[in-house]
Amino acid sequence: MKNLTRRDFLRKGSFGLAAFGVGALALRVGADPTEASGDIGSYGDYLSRPPKPPANVKDKFAPTEDNILGPFHRGGAPFRAKITPPLEAGTVRLVSGRVWAHDTKKPLASAAIDIWQADSKGRYDNDDPKNPPAKNVFKNRARLITDEAGYYEYETVHPGRYKIGENVWRPSHIHYLVRHQGYRTLVTQLYFKGDPMNKDDAFIKESLIIELKEQKVGDAAYEVGTFDIVLAKA
Repeated sequence: MKNLTRRDFLRKGSFGLAAFGVGALALRVGADPTEASGDIGSYGDYLSRPPKPPANVKDKFAPTEDNILGPFHRGGAPFRAKITPPLEAGTVRLVSGRVWAHDTKKPLASAAIDIWQADSKGRYDNDDPKNPPAKNVFKNRARLITDEAGYYEYETVHPGRYKIGENVWRPSHIHYLVRHQGYRTLVTQLYFKGDPMNKDDAFIKESLIIELKEQKVGDAAYEVGTFDIVLAKA
């Protein structure tokens, strides 16, 4: 399987950084306006349609189950849609979803999501006390803000499994910390169907396991998964 580069996944987006304490920016002198490209109306009424709720809204619209925080969380990661450093080794993965309100059954805009994970070899950037990362260096970590439709999306690589005891391994997983005013803060993890370590893990919960699908671009392939989150009212 051939891995895609960052260039294959560049996407447009805005995270409203000014609202989260990022300093004021100044446009360079002499900069020209960006030229218009197409007409928003050319997509029909697609952009005006309300997002579809998760398939389980009618029957099982329950708050997303929590999971352990683990020892490797770090606050203050940068806001970005790419979790890994440039040219990070591993199978490229694209994860997306929406954050929903349990009480209203509607998507939550501007929910803040901390994402962190191990690299493809099962190592976190801060798992070696003798060689801690610099305060301003965040590897395999990022923060996201959901858009007006509660949507989020990020690019990463398949996280590796790692050993936590004699013959005890954690399956591949990605950590989430989700916050929104008026709702309970959620600490959870995302797991993946088919991982052979799932059956022996002491922390995994069935509702947190998603199925991945392979997508191809030419002769390259990457993994795609969807993980919707439902927050309980505070």
